[in-house]
Amino acid sequence: MEILGSRTILRPADYERTLAFYRDILGLAISREYPGGTVFFAGQGLIEVAAHGGSPQGERGSFDGALWLQVRDLTAAQTELVLTGVPIVRGAQQEPWGLHEMWIEDPDGIPIVLVEVPEDHPIRRDQRPTP
Repeated sequence: MEILGSRTILRPADYERTLAFYRDILGLAISREYPGGTVFFAGQGLIEVAAHGGSPQGERGSFDGALWLQVRDLTAAQTELVLTGVPIVRGAQQEPWGLHEMWIEDPDGIPIVLVEVPEDHPIRRDQRPTP
């Protein structure tokens, strides 16, 4: 199977509230809009917020997984989010696997992990054997 692209599709309980969160609070750029939905750029991936098929208003926690968004400066991202009133679920810290992570949630309770990859982390290096 050849995969040409991918995106995460969210079907929120309140489309306008979730749209405002990703567009205005996180500041994601819009890739495209269509009747009933908006697709955002999220680094090398896409996040689509669809206006149909969501959980009833107020129902939270039906999403199994998390969105993983890499940022350049986690401390700056945390400060920006705090200043805009976004609750921090778990503050920025270095994980045992070497990444710096912080957790927030979108308006429907979908976990979002913001990640800073340190300069010396293996993700930043070519792991292929040297010829």
